[in-house]
Amino acid sequence: MTHHDHSSAEPKADEDRRQPFLKTPAGLAVCVFLAVAGAFLVFEHRVHLLGAWPLLFLLVCGGMHFFMHRGHGGHGGGSDER
Repeated sequence: MTHHDHSSAEPKADEDRRQPFLKTPAGLAVCVFLAVAGAFLVFEHRVHLLGAWPLLFLLVCGGMHFFMHRGHGGHGGGSDER
């Protein structure tokens, strides 16, 4: 039986792995662009954002109340058994 060496035809494990998107130059550029765009949005529209804080606060409190009662069965019906 003959042995064939195919090491040059097989891709190496390091070359086959893809680099994460955020570690590429394009990923870094996207992150910087989003950070600058977010800063401009906050600075230019801070009057609108500050006016919405009371409503956002009420929505967050209501959402937390609604979603966090899922774990213990809601109001009432409290028994001493655990």
